[in-house]
Amino acid sequence: MGKLTIVGLGPGSLDDLTLGAVREIENAKHLYLRTKHHPTVKYIEDKGISYTSFDDIYESLPTFEEVYQEIANRIIGSAKEYDVVYAVPGHPLVAENAVQRILVLARQKNIEVKVLNSTSFIDAVLKTLSIDPIDGLKIIDSLQLEKQKVDVSIHNIITQVYNRRVASDVKLKLMEYYDDETEVVLIRAAGVEGEEKVEKVPLYQIDKFEWIDHLTSLYVPPVLKKPRYEFEDLISVMDRLRGEGGCPWDREQTHESLKQYLLEESYEVFEAIDEKDSEKLCEELGDVLLQVVFHACIASEDGQFDIKDVTNHITDKMIKRHTHIFGNDVCSTAADVLENWEKIKRKEQNLKSVTDSMRHVPKHMPALMRSLKVQSKASRVGFDWDNIEGAIDKVNEEIDEFKEVYKSEKYGKIIEELGDILFAVVNVCRFEDVIPEFALNDATEKFIKRFEYMEKKAVKLNVKLENMSLNQMNSLWNEAKMNKL
Repeated sequence: MGKLTIVGLGPGSLDDLTLGAVREIENAKHLYLRTKHHPTVKYIEDKGISYTSFDDIYESLPTFEEVYQEIANRIIGSAKEYDVVYAVPGHPLVAENAVQRILVLARQKNIEVKVLNSTSFIDAVLKTLSIDPIDGLKIIDSLQLEKQKVDVSIHNIITQVYNRRVASDVKLKLMEYYDDETEVVLIRAAGVEGEEKVEKVPLYQIDKFEWIDHLTSLYVPPVLKKPRYEFEDLISVMDRLRGEGGCPWDREQTHESLKQYLLEESYEVFEAIDEKDSEKLCEELGDVLLQVVFHACIASEDGQFDIKDVTNHITDKMIKRHTHIFGNDVCSTAADVLENWEKIKRKEQNLKSVTDSMRHVPKHMPALMRSLKVQSKASRVGFDWDNIEGAIDKVNEEIDEFKEVYKSEKYGKIIEELGDILFAVVNVCRFEDVIPEFALNDATEKFIKRFEYMEKKAVKLNVKLENMSLNQMNSLWNEAKMNKL
């Protein structure tokens, strides 16, 4: 078993090489370089020191993740046999993915590792830009911009902008956060005398420079006004509205007073979906999100929970209830997923019987939706009609029972039988995979349109609806039907 030493070559200037790094490199019997495309490699070659670089891997493997893993595998494989020195640009622990993978594997294989500190290219970039990181600094791998999102309120340095193609990808991602004209700085070979290039350009132009290479980084300064707001901004706005000196109306609200708005906004989302209006849907979803943030803000003031608790809870729930994705369960169909979801839900909520799960359906839910959910739970254990004909017969049976009592003075019995009819109709909807709430809304909308036709036609006939006979109104109603309203 050998010993592994990882050294940094600094940002590129010979002056940035430490004595320790020089000593390890000059005495190395087995020297490996992540890349030979670095200014200080000339010093190594001039000294006649032999080395092996991993540049060939970059061309043979399709993704950087695979490249880094292969480098780590080769270094650890060699370190099992003999002493190894592995040299990387900059500081070994700054923006060196392969080094992190090597350290993990070394711990697993009980290989001794020594890391020699060196000047990081970040130090050189900060010096070139004359900025103080105390004001806030985020360092992001250009290949990780999807995961490591920028923070527009602080300094951002995008590393490893390898070529113009990567620069183009970076540009497109950054334009989601910044205005196209935002002035940014491209920096190549920071701190290397005679080779350093610094170019201030608008964001949309960063991919036009031929000299972009593996030594290139991009600096994006903080901006005062955001081109688009994010979730955190909404939280800040709500805190301001609820805070001292904030909006009097917002400061008065409680969970109870806001209930109606959450319900109203949810129904407006339904309407936008039905109208297939994507712009309206975006706006209405924002209104629902505002209600969520509003309730979380109130709860936070009372020391109950905050918005982070809300997002943590729902994320945790989604992971726990998708064991076929994040666990070992297998679900081949959507029906399998729903069955697995219900099983996990019953366990989480300690629902020991089907009745428990039925009672867990909120009583404040719209009645048609609630009855549909209850019936579905009964169906899952086999308490159901064999086919839709049985469900239709049940509707007719309930109508007959209503006919027996509707002329009586037994008001409670009348309510009961009408409820049974509605419940039976919901069952028919379930067999047809129809959401009864939506079906009834559609029927109501159709009624309004036909009634509107009657009313307008009456105006043309210079007569008021209330002065028409029922037969005359029925005639207009049938005209509306003929016109497919």
